[in-house]
Amino acid sequence: MSTVPSRTILFEMLRSYIALARTLNMSEAVGLLGSTRQTIRRHIDILEETRGEKLFEVRDRQYQLTKAGSRSLREAEAIIARGESWLTGNAEDFDGRVLVNDEGDPIFCAQKHRLSRLWVDPSPLLQHGFQSWADSSTLLESPALASIRPYLVIYRRHGDAWLCVEIGEKSSYSSWFGWTWAKSSVGCFMVETPAGTSYARFISQAYEEVYEGYSVRLDHIHTQMPRAKDGPLLPVSFQRLLLGCTFPDGEFALTVLVDRTYNLSISGIDEAQIRTMPEALLMAFDPADLETQE
Repeated sequence: MSTVPSRTILFEMLRSYIALARTLNMSEAVGLLGSTRQTIRRHIDILEETRGEKLFEVRDRQYQLTKAGSRSLREAEAIIARGESWLTGNAEDFDGRVLVNDEGDPIFCAQKHRLSRLWVDPSPLLQHGFQSWADSSTLLESPALASIRPYLVIYRRHGDAWLCVEIGEKSSYSSWFGWTWAKSSVGCFMVETPAGTSYARFISQAYEEVYEGYSVRLDHIHTQMPRAKDGPLLPVSFQRLLLGCTFPDGEFALTVLVDRTYNLSISGIDEAQIRTMPEALLMAFDPADLETQE
């Protein structure tokens, strides 16, 4: 079986692409990689030829990402991150499960589930959120979403990044990091979360899937993160529902609904580990409270 030559240096090509995409400056990319202009240009040319689409264009001697280049960047970064984790024996990925380990101990554990799992490992908060989303026809300002809006964190896509535009006062984000930090996070990018860039990269890998299809995604996650910037890592277990919505201007709105709960199913992770999150951090939600308010 013959091997396509360009694929033997896939990591090097992706690193060239990511470096130039992040800096949009060839000299800076060369310095970042310790490479040469000729090598980076060759890597980009091979990627563009293989994919059949332009990743960059040059305007007034300045590199700019094309739409295809912006769309593909996150995926390229995820490939590099997963590859580096695999090389050090710090990652597993099968049957919808992802484990990223630190010195042998699971730090990031996640499993994607079918939406029917909402009723197998029940979360009244996520059940209500899913029903509200369906009734809203994906319109963010629909009255159908009003009852669940205080529990949502909402992002707008800005280039190839995710910009936080709203954090509900009853959301998991607010009760975990505190309302002061939550309010301060509005207008910041996902990577600026107080949990750090590594956590942000892990937690946002699924966003692109929802963005591409205006779809819905359910994940069960057990990880560790601080409750304050540079604070100690604490165990946290939660279900996460990603909902593709639409802003009034027609742009895509990514809404994130999280329920900190012990009702998780992650292959290879036992209940004892899931329950290392202190009981005081569980979220309480009673749909009857919403009916009373109405």
